[in-house]
Amino acid sequence: MSKKIKTWVEAVRVRTLPVSIAGVLSGAACAVTTGQYQILPIILCLLFAILAQTASNFANEYYDFRAGFDKAGREGPRRGVTEGDITPSSMRTATFVTLGLACGVGCSLIYWGGWWLIAVGLLIAIGVMAYSTGPYPLSHHGLGEIAVMIFFGIIPVNFTCYLATGSFSTLFVISSVITGLMGTNVLLVNNYRDQPDDAAVGKRTLAVIFGTRFASLFYMFNGIVAAVLAFSYLPGCSYISAGYLVCHLFLYNFMRTHRGAVLNPILGMTACLMLLFSILQLVVSY
Repeated sequence: MSKKIKTWVEAVRVRTLPVSIAGVLSGAACAVTTGQYQILPIILCLLFAILAQTASNFANEYYDFRAGFDKAGREGPRRGVTEGDITPSSMRTATFVTLGLACGVGCSLIYWGGWWLIAVGLLIAIGVMAYSTGPYPLSHHGLGEIAVMIFFGIIPVNFTCYLATGSFSTLFVISSVITGLMGTNVLLVNNYRDQPDDAAVGKRTLAVIFGTRFASLFYMFNGIVAAVLAFSYLPGCSYISAGYLVCHLFLYNFMRTHRGAVLNPILGMTACLMLLFSILQLVVSY
């Protein structure tokens, strides 16, 4: 793989993509339990979710660089724009092209969901940008975790279910909360690792505002609540929930006793654990 391609792959932040994939798969699992669902809108939801998250990751890198929040030699994964491997204009263009592709895929879902989905699509597009830029960037003011809960939990699970089945239900909502809690933990690891760098440049994540101990305890709490909800409400997921909880507590223990770049694999493992849960949830739904 050439250096340029590798740099763009790093900008996509592949370690975090399981978060968007898991939301759609959890939605698909809930749709399958109804016995009446369509496959094509699920596939399109998956493509939309990946494109939207990629656009968000590109935007985050570009706007954090422009605001001076990313510095060369940071603890987290290498940032191409900050390190000079990708020009700011190229990253800005990639952001809007990818967001445009996501909007195009989203428009195709109007066939199954109706014209009112345009409002949902606009909300998601605004969320992609508002996370990192605008008059009050969410990720800079301790609101990143709430954004993840909404845009990687509540919205993808419920609307994947709706587009596949034509309905909403309490089960869909509970599953979306579970997915959102798991996704929030991915961001918590990221912000826990970056707390010294973020504090130095004035980026006020929850880990900066309340400290790393709070961030690690919040991580533990989210995983436990997600496992309990899944055990109690998701059909056939009792053993899966127990397995998730064991793995989650292992990751928490490692997280709370380490700092810096050594946490990079834990971020990926947290995302992959979330993805594995959603895959198994889909399997048992059949």
